[in-house]
Amino acid sequence: MKDLKDRIKQDIAHQYYERYLHTTQRNGPMVSVQSVDETISMLQNTNKSLVRFGDGEMAMIRGRDLKLQKSDPELRRRLVNLLGNPYVDLAVSVQDIFRGLEMYRPASQLFWEDHFLFYHGYYREYCRKDQEYATTLFSRCYITLMNTSHCQEWFDRIRAIWSDKDVVIVEGVRTHNGVGNDLMSRCKSVERILIPPTDAFASYDKILKACKECRSDKIFLLSAGACAKPLAEDLFRSGYRVIDIGNLDMEYEWFHMKARDKCPISKHAVVGRTENMRAGYCQYLDEVREEIE
Repeated sequence: MKDLKDRIKQDIAHQYYERYLHTTQRNGPMVSVQSVDETISMLQNTNKSLVRFGDGEMAMIRGRDLKLQKSDPELRRRLVNLLGNPYVDLAVSVQDIFRGLEMYRPASQLFWEDHFLFYHGYYREYCRKDQEYATTLFSRCYITLMNTSHCQEWFDRIRAIWSDKDVVIVEGVRTHNGVGNDLMSRCKSVERILIPPTDAFASYDKILKACKECRSDKIFLLSAGACAKPLAEDLFRSGYRVIDIGNLDMEYEWFHMKARDKCPISKHAVVGRTENMRAGYCQYLDEVREEIE
C-alpha cells in the first residue's frame, strides 16, 4: 500500500512539475538561479558573502523540525527575511530547480519534483522575482549530478577562493572540514570554532560572540546547518566576509572516492580530543580556537 501511495504521489509531483515547466515558456522561471560556474566566478571575482538555502531550510520555513535542528520561530523569521535577499553584497543561493531537472540523476529528479510540489508556494512568496539567486549546487556539485566532468575544475576554483587567506571555519564537532583532504591546503591559516552537532541555534549567542572575537580580515566558512544563515547575516553586517559552504567537504570526499551514491565518511565518527588524537588529527586539534557547548 505504501509503495502504491508513493507512486501516486510521484506521478502527481511529476505532472505538476511538467505543467509548471510549460508555464515558464511564456512567464520565465519562478526564480532566476545562476549556474555553478557563475556562482563560483562571483565568489572568486568579488568580495561578496554567501548564504545557502537547501531543502532543509525550506522545511524549517514551513515549520518542520530538521534532523539536527529543532524548529524555532525566531530562526524561521530570520530565514524568511534572508530568502528575500535584502542585501547587495550578501548573495543568497537556492537550489537550481526552476528551469528543469535534466542535470540531476534520476533519484534526485524525483526528490526535487516532490520538493517542488510542496514548497513552490514558499519560493513564490518569499523569493524576489527581480533578483538573480546564486546556486546552492556550488557546494553540492557532484553526487546528484549526471555530468561530473566539470567537478575537478569546480573544486579547484572553489579552493582558490580562500587561497592565501586567513580562514575561520565554524563547524560541528564531527565535520572536520579539510581533514584528510586538500580542501583547505591553500589557506594562509586555519582556525576552527566548533559548535554543537544538534540544535546549534540554542547556543547562537555564544557562537556569534566567539566569531566576533576574530579579526575582521579573516574569511568565515560556515558548516553550521540552519544556524549558519542568521550567523552569516550577522557576521556580514559586522564587516566580515562569510561563505556558507554547508556540506562541501562531504561532497569533496565523495568526489575523491568516486562514489556515485551517498555513503558514510569515517572522520564524521571521530569526536573528542582523545579520538581525534588516536585518528592522527593533531593539526585539526591545534586549529581549534574554541568549542561551544
